Amino acid sequence: MKDKPAKLSIVVPLYNEAESLRELYEQISATLEQLENEAEIVFVDDGSTDSSYEILLELHRQDRRVKILRFRRNFGKSAALAEGFKRATGDYIVTLDADLQDDPAEIPQMIKMLERGYDLISGWKKKRYDTLIKRVSSKIFNTVTGFLTGVHLHDMNCGLKIYRREVVRNLRLYGQRHRFIPVLAANEGFVIGEMVVHHRPRKYGRSKFGPSRFLIGLLDLITLLFLSRYVKRPLHLFGGFGLLSLLVGMGINLYLAYERLVLHKYLTNRPLLFLGILLVIVGIQLFSLGLLGEMITEARAESMQYNIRNEIGFDT
Repeated sequence: MKDKPAKLSIVVPLYNEAESLRELYEQISATLEQLENEAEIVFVDDGSTDSSYEILLELHRQDRRVKILRFRRNFGKSAALAEGFKRATGDYIVTLDADLQDDPAEIPQMIKMLERGYDLISGWKKKRYDTLIKRVSSKIFNTVTGFLTGVHLHDMNCGLKIYRREVVRNLRLYGQRHRFIPVLAANEGFVIGEMVVHHRPRKYGRSKFGPSRFLIGLLDLITLLFLSRYVKRPLHLFGGFGLLSLLVGMGINLYLAYERLVLHKYLTNRPLLFLGILLVIVGIQLFSLGLLGEMITEARAESMQYNIRNEIGFDT
């Protein structure tokens, strides 16, 4: 007896993409017609100020597979994906951007690759139709992220991905962490793969990419490294530096004490004395910070809440 195909959830985060939504829906529908899988299409409207929501309502009225989640304001792509993942009921979850640059026709091949034993397949836009600055910055981002995290992908932040359900259930997304989803999944022990996908020029509107993303990306990477390695043991990081600083400071002070008490040298013009005192103080502060971090880690909330305005098509 042939196994029943896995249920498919397609999660589409969007912000002010009214012009592309009908065309995107038609492309997704055409792809789903080729598949035997039961499917749902979850659009997450991240506080759009154009007519995106009204168009989504039209799509829902003509196709009950279309489900809509609408935020009261713009919370960002990570928030949109996080809430979309919570409501996705599929065994496999596909994500793609709403700007028509991701091609839904890639989904059947991604399903086949996922079923070879992977937990997450990330798209690789080998031939990109983006500005030069965006292509260069993406190359730098992927290289640096791979070097620091050990997860080597050509296109870490590609919007077109497919996951097994257990992967998204173990992702905690907020801020800008959607850029590092493969790293987050790999840290949980999931098997990551990559597939070359078709990338298309942007047809409508303008890219949300801006120069500020360079700095934000760097800060997010530093945050990710800390969270992935020390979030449950902050004392190991702060306490380690603190203990080192304390020991060096105490060593300097003991040496100066020896000079003063045994060799009878005056310390009034010895900058080394101030360095020793400073290192002791900094060491105590860092150690205390590590202990405070341990207490915060123990008491911190496990989830974040977003203000949702409408939910259309979901079971109560």
